[in-house]
Amino acid sequence: MNIETPEKNPAATTSVTLASKKKSLLASSVGNILEWYEWSAYAVFAPFIAAAMFNSDNPVSALLSTLAVFAVGFLMRPLGGIVFGRIADKRGRKFVLVTTMLMMAGGSLVIGLMPTYSSIGVWASVLLLLARVVQGFAHGGESATAYSYVSEIAPPHRRGMWGSVAFVAIFGGSVLAYTIGGAVTSTLSESAVGEWGWRVPFLLGFFLALFALYLRRSMEESEVFDQQETRVDEPRIPRKVVVRAILLMIGMTSGVTAAHYTWTSYVSTYAITQKGMDADTAYWMLVIAQVIALVSLPFWGRLSDRIGRRPMLGGFAVLMFALQIPLTSMITSAGWTLLVSTTLALLIVSIPGAILSCTLSESFPTRLRTQAIGFAYSFSVAVFGGTAPYLNQLLTSWDIGWIFGVYIMALCVATGVAALIMKETKGIDLQKV
Repeated sequence: MNIETPEKNPAATTSVTLASKKKSLLASSVGNILEWYEWSAYAVFAPFIAAAMFNSDNPVSALLSTLAVFAVGFLMRPLGGIVFGRIADKRGRKFVLVTTMLMMAGGSLVIGLMPTYSSIGVWASVLLLLARVVQGFAHGGESATAYSYVSEIAPPHRRGMWGSVAFVAIFGGSVLAYTIGGAVTSTLSESAVGEWGWRVPFLLGFFLALFALYLRRSMEESEVFDQQETRVDEPRIPRKVVVRAILLMIGMTSGVTAAHYTWTSYVSTYAITQKGMDADTAYWMLVIAQVIALVSLPFWGRLSDRIGRRPMLGGFAVLMFALQIPLTSMITSAGWTLLVSTTLALLIVSIPGAILSCTLSESFPTRLRTQAIGFAYSFSVAVFGGTAPYLNQLLTSWDIGWIFGVYIMALCVATGVAALIMKETKGIDLQKV
């Protein structure tokens, strides 16, 4: 049952509400950018963390161990998505967005200050693992809640464009991490980076989080959530309907997340360790490519508000299926090859990335939205995204890296099939899902 309260001045109320929503969108986005920065900083400095926190006698083993910890953090995301998603659906979106920000900041502080393997042995590896587990748990709740929140405060006819801000935060955080990574490696000697320079991004992330928390304190709660709180006579949603929607969204996001993490979290490591590219060059090429992709996101989101979500998803599936292997094959030790290949790949990934927030939110009812997104998206990211760097590195070390390209192509087929099956959701009323 919808409860409507008459308004004395609709025009004034709408104006204030829109301004408040834009302020809340900014607060959510800044915090989300910093969370993704803290998360991406680990991938950026993976080779240096490997040397500091694991047995350096075997460089390949150390790198694989670091990437495995990266994957473990992702494996905690579904649990975090479910737990925090349920809390967000009960207590509200704002409460969770503040809590997860605190947890991510704490994890970064631990990573930035903890002793190395040479100082405390295996306990360094254990501390690193625990910090990543906490961050993964928090990150699952952050992503799901931010996706729900941004979509719920957006005007229905602009939901695609507003929702693209969620992926702007992902690229923005990664760009920030790679920019600082490039600055650190450019300013310091390689030995200094290995000794202490890699800690700088994590400590900086902790202090930046304080600013994000200040902004998030003034966020408005989602009106869609508040209205849901007044509805007490809605029928129970059949379990099979929810399960079908979750499975469909897992299939839809599988190709997107695997391609995204391959071309943001691993490609620089691949260029450095397999192609002999200078680390400084690799970082800056990634920064430029991600900035270009970031700028394209609002365009893709706005386009989806015109033509719908399904054509965008189908377009990504076809393009990435055709270009994954050719783009990977063109990377050499020359920086321009990494720039061109990664720019093209990330522009393709941006197509579905811009509409993930709105598509996921439009697929689930308000009372289950955040926890359903938390499981579906986080599960997909954990299984297909978080393991991508480790799997790619492992197959490459066995000289069968081409199999990973085929793997990405198969997941793109899954995304394409899901796009064909799902209903078009552009512009729907979120209260009627």
